[in-house]
Amino acid sequence: MKVIISENAGFCFGVERAMKLTAGTLKDNAGVRIATYGPLIHNPQVVAQLEEKGVHVIQKTDAEFHTDILIMPSHGAPREIYAKCKEKDIRVVDATCPFVKDVHNKVREFIRQNMCVVIIGDANHTEIKGVVSWADNQCVVIGSESDIDKYDFSDKDVGIVSQTTNSEEYFANLADRIVKKAKSAVVQNTICSATRNRQDSVIALARETDAMVVIGGKNSANTKRLYQLCR
Repeated sequence: MKVIISENAGFCFGVERAMKLTAGTLKDNAGVRIATYGPLIHNPQVVAQLEEKGVHVIQKTDAEFHTDILIMPSHGAPREIYAKCKEKDIRVVDATCPFVKDVHNKVREFIRQNMCVVIIGDANHTEIKGVVSWADNQCVVIGSESDIDKYDFSDKDVGIVSQTTNSEEYFANLADRIVKKAKSAVVQNTICSATRNRQDSVIALARETDAMVVIGGKNSANTKRLYQLCR
């Protein structure tokens, strides 16, 4: 049996960056309480390893943050969490992926231009919940074609962004439908390059092999999307 490992297998840039920031924070702050806001990344094995090293997970339902340093996860955090840390004098280490930060910045710019912000993605995903907060909750989240039919964009100047882990086909299809319904539209394809590369690789590899195995956290949007593309 021949086993082929994709050249794009492994952690993406954003995850590697978050891991390095966390390791550096641990090294430089011995004896200090350190926690992440939710899981640092959507990989339970990594989260368990960090817990063993003393990096605890503050759940999103926790009323109080019992920590001295709070590390924001790679998929981002709501704006109000930063404000709470400032109020409580908790030091923030921001491990948000730069690609996710770019989405935050783009929705902020759309808001400044008085545009109707449309986010294409999963409304229940942590990344999207964070993006919504950076848009001051003045936005619409579209996850399917049926969602589009719920809104009238005919008199609106629309600014469209994507969840960073979407597939190109999924994003392009929904964005195109919204553009056709809007008064005007600006489309910002904010799918990260690592996601694109992995998706392209897995599609090509699936065509060349008899079976595919996707290894990753079951609660990871990236893992789920790669699995769907393999089918």
